[in-house]
Amino acid sequence: MSATPKSDFIRDIIAEDLASGKHQTTITRFPPEPNGYLHLGHAKSICLNFGIAQEHPGAKCHLRFDDTNPEKEETEYVESIKADVKWLGFDWGSDLYFASNYFEFFYDCAVHLIKNGLAYVDEESPEEIKLHRGNVQTPGTPSKFRERSVEENLEMFSAMRAGKFKEGEAVLRAKIGLTSSNMNMRDPVLYRIMHAHHHHTGNAWCIYPMYDFAHPLEDALEHITHSLCTLEFENHRPLYNWFIENCPVPSKPRQIEFARLSLTYTIMSKRKLLQLVNEGHVSGWDDPRLPTISGIRRRGYPAVAVRDFCKHIGITKYNGTTDVALLEHEIRNHLNSAASRRMAVLDPLKVIIENFSEEPTANLVVSNHPQDESFGDRSVSFSSEIFIEREDFQEIPEKKFFRLGPERYVRLRGGPIIQCTGLDKNAAGEVTQIRVKLLPDTTGKDSPEGVVCKAAIHWVDATTAVDAEVRLYDRLFTVEDPDAAEGGFLSVLNPESVKTVVAKVEASLLNESAGYSCQFERNGYFITDTKDHVPGKKAVFNRTVALKDSWGKGK
Repeated sequence: MSATPKSDFIRDIIAEDLASGKHQTTITRFPPEPNGYLHLGHAKSICLNFGIAQEHPGAKCHLRFDDTNPEKEETEYVESIKADVKWLGFDWGSDLYFASNYFEFFYDCAVHLIKNGLAYVDEESPEEIKLHRGNVQTPGTPSKFRERSVEENLEMFSAMRAGKFKEGEAVLRAKIGLTSSNMNMRDPVLYRIMHAHHHHTGNAWCIYPMYDFAHPLEDALEHITHSLCTLEFENHRPLYNWFIENCPVPSKPRQIEFARLSLTYTIMSKRKLLQLVNEGHVSGWDDPRLPTISGIRRRGYPAVAVRDFCKHIGITKYNGTTDVALLEHEIRNHLNSAASRRMAVLDPLKVIIENFSEEPTANLVVSNHPQDESFGDRSVSFSSEIFIEREDFQEIPEKKFFRLGPERYVRLRGGPIIQCTGLDKNAAGEVTQIRVKLLPDTTGKDSPEGVVCKAAIHWVDATTAVDAEVRLYDRLFTVEDPDAAEGGFLSVLNPESVKTVVAKVEASLLNESAGYSCQFERNGYFITDTKDHVPGKKAVFNRTVALKDSWGKGK
């Protein structure tokens, strides 16, 4: 069952606005810039904005692409973002928008500011503008172009649009002031020149609005009631409100900030994620080790578990870091009830059953989910040769080791009890196979009198098992806060973040479709890879999450 949304300060504000009649319903928006793939931090925002829309009759959430920077944006990212939002379980319906569709409106608003003496064309270099803005302790110095006439500013801004300036030769700035302690209010740049092809408008424009200018105008034009942003935009709110008050907009949205998602052992910076991809530290944006939505989808995280995680951590006004173990717990909790059970041996050790002829059947019936009868049973082949995990046998058993050893008994999952009668070694002294005898008529029954059997182990039939490439994914970084690492985040990459083994698995798993999720009994939760698994030909599994958190103990 999906978690019930917690009450939070944003939902309280919305409830008050609806109760007072300020708004008849709510319109929120999720406004990603299409310059990369979405990650878990975006998932929190998606769940908040679309979640609020689902909670109120007549409410909506817009999906809007803030595509105002043609040098970094691509159609590939637009399509990946759409897929991610849908995978998370949300639908924008007909409310799909692009900032680039509003370019003419942005331009008109800029002209309006110029006509009202609130914007001017500045020909200072970017370095001069930065220098003359001063700092928090020092007031800025007015540009020598700040007092141009309205007519000259209009003429020059028109020339900027017509492509008569090179990049960096001129910008349009708001005329607000140069003494505010909030640096965002010191005559911020509204437009810059970029002679670049835009993924949506082609070469129609060579001037592009800054995000701080476009953002409030988009919200107002779409009649957004509550513009929900992360805390880094708190200092931008006075500028947001200034544009709303001084531009000819049809509505007045309210910006509200909340804390972004930060996870231990994880980075959320698009720039750093892009570096990992471009430098080959990972296989791509959908590498299962990355916190990208496409990465966690490929790793096998269920969308409902991600939604529930976002609901459980809640919405606050203060930045903090969430233990990634909480996310992994949510994944396990969901898969424990939703995933069927299968058997796979990741480190095979062959077992010869010397008295197999005494077993009356060559097939065993095994439950697909011991805790849920609705999953039913399956028939698995059973022969005189099977594989077990190498760690389930010890020649000299340690204390509290209850699995197989010389003369010891163990039960096969869904099958009979076996006793180790011997073992074979190679020249290096390594155990290559073990020999056992089965105890007839012990399948599904208690241990016979005098037989001490304290454990059950999984296994696969050696005569029908198929090889599967199994990728054992772990955390990408070795420290809780890789961003704070003294040598940089790349210095704390986990060299064991993925280990690939050839496992022996039940034959039926070869025919499962890509994206099939199950529990490998006693090993963890796995999913067939959506890229490399080929049903009937090649079995490739990704570990979604281990059965237990091993980092709290040894790592």
